[in-house]
Amino acid sequence: MSTYTIIATTAMGLEAIAAKEVRNLGYECKTENGRVLFRGDEKAIARANLWLRTADRIKIRVGRFKAFTFDELFEQTKALSWEQFLPVDAEFPVQGKSVKSKLYSVPDCQAIVKKAIVERLKKAYHHPSWLEENGALFKIEVAIHKDEVELLLDTSGSGLHKRGYRAGQGEAPLKETLAAALVLLTNWTPDRPFIDPFCGSGTIPIEAALIGQNIAPGFNRSFVSETWPWMNAAIWDDARTEVEDLAEYDRELDIVGTDIDHRMIDISKQNAYEAGLGEMIQFKQMQVKDLHTTKQYGVIVGNPPYGERLGEKAEVEAMYRDMGRTFAKLETWSIYILTSHRQFETFYGKPATKKRKLFNGFIRTDYYQYWGPKPPKDMRSY
Repeated sequence: MSTYTIIATTAMGLEAIAAKEVRNLGYECKTENGRVLFRGDEKAIARANLWLRTADRIKIRVGRFKAFTFDELFEQTKALSWEQFLPVDAEFPVQGKSVKSKLYSVPDCQAIVKKAIVERLKKAYHHPSWLEENGALFKIEVAIHKDEVELLLDTSGSGLHKRGYRAGQGEAPLKETLAAALVLLTNWTPDRPFIDPFCGSGTIPIEAALIGQNIAPGFNRSFVSETWPWMNAAIWDDARTEVEDLAEYDRELDIVGTDIDHRMIDISKQNAYEAGLGEMIQFKQMQVKDLHTTKQYGVIVGNPPYGERLGEKAEVEAMYRDMGRTFAKLETWSIYILTSHRQFETFYGKPATKKRKLFNGFIRTDYYQYWGPKPPKDMRSY
């Protein structure tokens, strides 16, 4: 097997969480803005795609170099061993981006990289005519930043947030990768109760259940690199066998999702069923002010409305007050709320133990964390 520089891309603010996931898979890594870098073989590529809950995509770095002219871009791209990655019949579209660089025309950069790869493959495969491009798909990215060119190969295909279980969604669905991060940033363990009082299409409870039973988020989907000749079936079979062996399907969980909209409850149930977790999560129609429980030492994770739309702000602020009063009764619980509302703590009625800046899509948000007391070692009596 070969060894590659593998890059797990992430949303801003999730790098440290994704890095912890990479280390849990057994790989040393380092973080940069929006990504985690590590070294690994073909099996590492398969395992990263299957297991990383908070990464957007898994890419391979084919090459990196400085280029100030189109000639330099062409020659240095052509000098890379593309035949190591692309078979003679590969379909290889080239995407691009350029920031603060002399080579600022992205369409020109894409065309030059494409032409350079074609010339390299024609020579490597002794193929004097054009390339058919009727084989497996290899999505190539040319990324130029301050005149440094990075050429990347996407191993994931569809973004990793597409787990394969979303049958329906609401108006502003939370990305599965961010939902998983919200759970991983809490002190929840699978023996404790878990409630999402604004469950929408059920993403946070479903991600919590996957985490609770140690089910790999990619278990239910395919990846573009599964079609590549050098990522043979045995690699993927081994990686998927590991996924099955490590899953704890028999672990009992106490996870509840509630929402004021009965239509979202129906969608949540359908999504949980698609994820194979239909019996594992309870979904109920309920207003947040009606939430009550006698259970102890649980965890609440919520992504309530932010009040960003005209006319919604006063209604949302009243709801935050209701949340504060309702959750104050849950003295042993830990509460985690994601919102972009800068005065959330004022309306909630209590300053957070800790805040963490995160991005929900392009919306800058804060993750307000209210830590409850440490639970006893034996939670079974609660």
